[in-house]
Amino acid sequence: MPSEAPPPGAPGTLRPGGRTARTRAAVRDAVLAGLVEHGYPGLTIEYVAEHSGVHKTTLYRRWGGVEGLVADALDFAGEDSWTPPDTGSLEGDLRALALEIVETFTDPASAAAPTAFIAAAFQSDRAADALRGFYAERFARCAPLIERAVERGEAPPATDAGAVVRAVSAPLFLRLFITREPLDAAAADQAAGAALAAIRAGAHASPG
Repeated sequence: MPSEAPPPGAPGTLRPGGRTARTRAAVRDAVLAGLVEHGYPGLTIEYVAEHSGVHKTTLYRRWGGVEGLVADALDFAGEDSWTPPDTGSLEGDLRALALEIVETFTDPASAAAPTAFIAAAFQSDRAADALRGFYAERFARCAPLIERAVERGEAPPATDAGAVVRAVSAPLFLRLFITREPLDAAAADQAAGAALAAIRAGAHASPG
């Protein structure tokens, strides 16, 4: 469940129009560039002001500081139009979802921003809260994937979409950020297959 990365406002809210939207987009782009170039510890208001063309006074007034800028950039990322795969089968959907994660994080161009956001979340409580919000919203978007599977008889009725997505993505993120093992289509298929077996066994039923 990629993102152009991982968010202010709440994930999924509508973007304001006109000049406000352009300003926010310019600031978001500058924040992403700064995170990729310098990491969270090296990101400064001065950098964002210089690269966005927005005065420091405005940045402090609207976003409060670096933590607010990173949180808003994550929220902004959550306002995209991403939807989960719809291949016609649960197995196909899970494999496509896993492969999407692999392709996002193994392409240096697409991986830079989400990787930087994840790193920032380890150093800022506010960034961590925003990242949790981003992924909670992503999990919610995956509900139709499970609803379709239940209707086709491929999953128990109480299957939790969030638990399924975590099960698919967890082994891939372990390889990416903990063990630093190679990640490829075979790893994606393995993660999807394990999640599918667990679904069929009822392991991802909603509590209660």
